[in-house]
Amino acid sequence: MEVKVEDKKSNLVLENRKKLSITGVSEVVSFNDEIIILNTNLGILTIKGSGLKMNKLDVQNGDMKITGLINSFVYTGNESKKNNESIIARLFR
Repeated sequence: MEVKVEDKKSNLVLENRKKLSITGVSEVVSFNDEIIILNTNLGILTIKGSGLKMNKLDVQNGDMKITGLINSFVYTGNESKKNNESIIARLFR
């Protein structure tokens, strides 16, 4: 899945619910074997599962690889929503 907002890019690639590759990571907020919370270019990303492990973290490039059983991943604080609101606001001027 590729999400594009202006020049900011973030990719999520999930393989068989066991391997997750992420780009656009700027910070690891918290992590344990059941939940990982990341700050990305497009907002806060929460990953839930069991036996989660961060195998690779490249802070300079924003790349991360996670293994374990992945049950869900959810973005909160999505910047694209803010951009959509500004477009709608411009239409009603």
